[in-house]
Amino acid sequence: MRIKRLQEEDFRPDLTPLVDVVFQLVIFFMVSSVFVSYTRQMNMDLPESAGKSATEQVDSMTIEITRAEQVFLNGEELPLTSLVDKLQSGHGIPAVVIRAHKGLPYGLVMEVMEICESAGITDIRTAVQ
Repeated sequence: MRIKRLQEEDFRPDLTPLVDVVFQLVIFFMVSSVFVSYTRQMNMDLPESAGKSATEQVDSMTIEITRAEQVFLNGEELPLTSLVDKLQSGHGIPAVVIRAHKGLPYGLVMEVMEICESAGITDIRTAVQ
């Protein structure tokens, strides 16, 4: 005669809800994080602007001016006198982004913009927060 055994209960936890929650958390953090698309050589306080930022990406050189009035072109420090030569040898890059500290005198930023124009660069942008 065959004896019917009682089925043993399965005491393993169901992992499906746990996996669902983990995937939802991953998606939440991916959506809520900020992806920065520009490169910066050094940290500085930029002026603030209420306007919208440009969405198009153009090959450009970056000129950074620190509070101590040091000028950097793509991370390389150089004096203002040699900035024209470096910009002209920029291999046809048509745009420049100027990142200047917000405490700088306006005249220095204008001088750098004039140097860019004299080097034949017409697309001059300024970085703001």
